[in-house]
Amino acid sequence: MELSSMLEHFAEELRLARVAGGLSQTALAEALAYSGALVAKVETCERRPSLDFARRCDAVFGADGRFERIQRRIGREAMVPWFRDWPGIEAEATALRWFEPICVPGLLQTEGYARALLRGSGLFPPDEVEHQVATRLDRQPVLTRERPPLLTFVVDEHVLRRSVGGPEVMREQVRHLVKVGSGLPRVRIHVVPLTAGAYPGMNGPFVIATPPHGEDVVYQEGQLHAQVIDRADHVRQMVEVWESIRGEALSHQQSLELVTEVAETWT
Repeated sequence: MELSSMLEHFAEELRLARVAGGLSQTALAEALAYSGALVAKVETCERRPSLDFARRCDAVFGADGRFERIQRRIGREAMVPWFRDWPGIEAEATALRWFEPICVPGLLQTEGYARALLRGSGLFPPDEVEHQVATRLDRQPVLTRERPPLLTFVVDEHVLRRSVGGPEVMREQVRHLVKVGSGLPRVRIHVVPLTAGAYPGMNGPFVIATPPHGEDVVYQEGQLHAQVIDRADHVRQMVEVWESIRGEALSHQQSLELVTEVAETWT
């Protein structure tokens, strides 16, 4: 079966088991220790079930590994080009490790920077640019919610020095990084200096998300598609890449000092 067929198969089996057990979505969510919203999204194929979710379903329904087997067939495709998965994963994560060698991470972008970045791509008409900007800004309250995740951002120094939208936009953006990095205790910003030379991060950006239950997942975004990776061997490799990149970066305090210096160059 193709990936979409296996997703539908999992959703159907979940609904049948839940109804046969006389459980509402809310009751099942409580039994699984997941949110009711997530259960609903899995049943409508809006979210992929994680391995942990599948194993909990097997335990609750006494399914002898049926849900895990279906989930693993979904997961045989290591890279899932399905962006609609990511905002939910991002919002629920207890920790995010984010590396960007090209531009400021989306959760840290100012409105002006985001708009200039999207306009500069030339891929979107004006109304779509505004929609994309609004969508990006709508994700940012994760930084300041009551219990925010632990957020660690690593950016290449080129990100601070590449002109996006002109000096005024860049000055506002770089100062915003200083404000967020110094004002939010759950946010850490690190910069890989230009003196680092070649390092593993030059192969592209990625985010490692730690969900409230289950194993880490990796998100990678390309020009025309996004990929959510949940295969254990791939995730393990990306964690190793992250650790290597983090080893090249300056400390949080050193990074904020560098960012402050760069902000003054955008005049």
